[in-house]
Amino acid sequence: MRSTTPDPLLVQLGSHRWLVPLLADLAAHKGARFVELIHRLGVSRDSCVRTLEAAATIGWVQRNPGHGHPLRPEYILTEGGAAAATRAATIADAQQQIGLPPGAATRWGLPLVAGIGAGHDRFNALSRLLTPATPRALSQGLTALGRHGLVTREVLDMRPPASRYDLTKSGARLAAACGI
Repeated sequence: MRSTTPDPLLVQLGSHRWLVPLLADLAAHKGARFVELIHRLGVSRDSCVRTLEAAATIGWVQRNPGHGHPLRPEYILTEGGAAAATRAATIADAQQQIGLPPGAATRWGLPLVAGIGAGHDRFNALSRLLTPATPRALSQGLTALGRHGLVTREVLDMRPPASRYDLTKSGARLAAACGI
């Protein structure tokens, strides 16, 4: 049976463009300094600050407590962040395997891929599944996924015309990494 609610962890991971690569990097390196994150991720300073603040607000990242050596990581994962980072690393690995750039996903990209993978293949079904998302956000997310070769759109010959979305092989690999 199809799920009628989106995966809350996946929605949180998709809430910021750089959250998945950031958590995956922090998990791989057991923490990091701010400058290292900027260079490894190829992200702007402002985007990195916003993403770190969002991760800290969720409770996944914290500043390294105490004073120490200048090479000591500034940011580390919390216990809850370690669990989220495991899933983020799986998703980041799948994105790398299919050739998707680290920050290419839109806010609703991962939940859309997971929703289509779970059998929600029509726009209204996806809209009901991802209730807080606006139709414009879903449309832009589906367009971006199509541009990256993750989703195909089939226009059905009906009155009124309707569309059906399906995952490509790359999209199915990403959906599997998302936990579908």
